Amino acid sequence: MEAWLDRLENWVDIAGGFVWGAPLLVLLVGTGIWLTWALRGIQVSALMHALYLALVKRKEDKKEEGDISHFQALMTALSATVGTGNIAGVATAIAIGGPGALFWMWVTGVLGMATKYAEAVLAVAYREKDEKGEMRGGPMYYIAKGVGWKWMAVLFALFASIAAFGIGNMVQSNSVADAVQSTFNIPVWVTGLVLMVLVATVVLGGIKTIGRVTSVLVPVMIVFYMLASIAVLLLFADQIPAAFGLIFTHAFSPIAATGGFAGSVLMLTIRMGVARGVFSNESGLGSAPIAAAAAQTGHPVTQALVSMTQTFIDTLVVCTLTGLVLILTGAWSSGATGASLTAGAFEMALPGLGSYIVTIGLILFAYSTMLGWCYYGEKSIEYLFGEKAVLPYRVVYVLFVAIGATLKLELVWGLADVFNGMMAFPNLIALLILTPVVVRYTKEYFEEVRS
Repeated sequence: MEAWLDRLENWVDIAGGFVWGAPLLVLLVGTGIWLTWALRGIQVSALMHALYLALVKRKEDKKEEGDISHFQALMTALSATVGTGNIAGVATAIAIGGPGALFWMWVTGVLGMATKYAEAVLAVAYREKDEKGEMRGGPMYYIAKGVGWKWMAVLFALFASIAAFGIGNMVQSNSVADAVQSTFNIPVWVTGLVLMVLVATVVLGGIKTIGRVTSVLVPVMIVFYMLASIAVLLLFADQIPAAFGLIFTHAFSPIAATGGFAGSVLMLTIRMGVARGVFSNESGLGSAPIAAAAAQTGHPVTQALVSMTQTFIDTLVVCTLTGLVLILTGAWSSGATGASLTAGAFEMALPGLGSYIVTIGLILFAYSTMLGWCYYGEKSIEYLFGEKAVLPYRVVYVLFVAIGATLKLELVWGLADVFNGMMAFPNLIALLILTPVVVRYTKEYFEEVRS
């Protein structure tokens, strides 16, 4: 069995290298650059307005069509993105790609804000009601209805329904189980079973239940983790300028491999930064617009601006805090990787507390991610096979939470990377083709706001 798993891991590594090769990296970054230009830097010019829409309740939104509020849609999307990518993913990127990988995560984040905005505009513009009166939408709908390529919509839905088991399920339970075993000495299978039950109690209730839970859980967990990270930054405040110098220097001239540090080639640094950045904020994957389509909104741009803040919070705030902690403490070059590396960094800065902070943060982050991604997966499977397939999908999804906790970390991350990349291709192609639609809605909205 172990030999078979080793062979599978090797095949997955080869597939990951192929999927996340130059074509996808160019397509991801290129789409972000194109949309940033087409939308005249909307991620900068409209950021404050977007944050206002995201955080302030407006009475008029309750009157609009949709299943959940702007805030709940944002929290559902954040629940799916603020996960192990922010703790284990950042650590993996810096451990392999060096401090410069954080710079490429920032690039992915800034450009990804424009991508995330465009995804949400199209998700709301092309959404439709199902038989129960609930909204459904996402890339499969705007690919089929906007681009007119039903076959590519089917491919996206297929990849997304499978990817949910990796990025949103097994990666999360695996990282939590590993961290809980290291911190509390609890067997991984026990953690897997507990997580399975906790996920089942929420996801079986559908999007409205997920929205209510995440709207409470996500703000608490993000504030908790941010406060802990800021405490570490204050302890090393005098070294912060040097840390930024290290990030910018090695973004273009990676450090030679020494000890446990494997990054020595610029392409590897860029690949790790972009891949883990996308893993964390999911801009371009096409997952978040599935939640955006369910929002109560009277105009596609309103929800799109809210969705844009998701990438800002996830990558430019939370991932940056994790990366700075790893670099300031010097833990990034220790030879460790994943969640254990981040836990080691916090423990170095806050002895006796650090590992517990990371473990608790990881549990909350991972749990919320599993909730959000179950919704993405079930909407994809519903598109393929109809509503009758949703409940069986939820049951299988819940079972894989326990299975993922016991698998090898490298294999789980590899599988997640492969299917993330396969999701991105059809979605990014659709965004490029439908850019004129996004621009038209954007001009229409801001003309109304100014009038």
